[in-house]
Amino acid sequence: MHFLITAGGTREYIDPVRFISNASSGRMGYALARAARKAGHNVTLISASDLQPPVGVEFVGVDSAAWMFEAVKNFFAKCDCLIMAAAVSDYTPTRPARTKIKRTGGSLTIKLKPTADILKWAGEHKTEGRGTRHDGRIVVGFALEDKNLRANAEKKLKGKNLDMIIANSPAAIGSERAEVQIKLAGQKWLKLSQTSKPIIARKIISLIENI
Repeated sequence: MHFLITAGGTREYIDPVRFISNASSGRMGYALARAARKAGHNVTLISASDLQPPVGVEFVGVDSAAWMFEAVKNFFAKCDCLIMAAAVSDYTPTRPARTKIKRTGGSLTIKLKPTADILKWAGEHKTEGRGTRHDGRIVVGFALEDKNLRANAEKKLKGKNLDMIIANSPAAIGSERAEVQIKLAGQKWLKLSQTSKPIIARKIISLIENI
């Protein structure tokens, strides 16, 4: 299989030196890339993280949500499975300043607009060029939820036409271990309690192989 995996937190620039981002380290996405490669698959990793790229994968460095979306669209046609492990910003400044914003001592208001929903786009286009629906690409998403974890994750699974959702809490951000709950479309939830991210990654790749 050819896996297309995204990782890291995107940066949405306010001016040339300041940006809005999040605390995602990219570790889960990189662990998935390593696990898929070790399992004998081809891997393209689209990353907004500063981590060292895993050996043997095709690496594409990006920065913003828009840049990541363009990269996903460029590589989507040749992949068999997309795993959106990246923490993509939901909003971006409407009009980034071309020069550094100077401190004035007063309040500053920044107007934001929604970014493109990459995962939704992938769910809508996963069968293009693949014949029947059963020949479509596998699309996997992550859901970071601080309340109603399963309900919100399952809503995302169905609403974005995904094949699998991995749900976790904010406690997973930047950590070496995490508790995740995994659901494949039409199946029951699977819970992995406080497990290292490499082990979680291997389990996810194994589940995808069996779809």
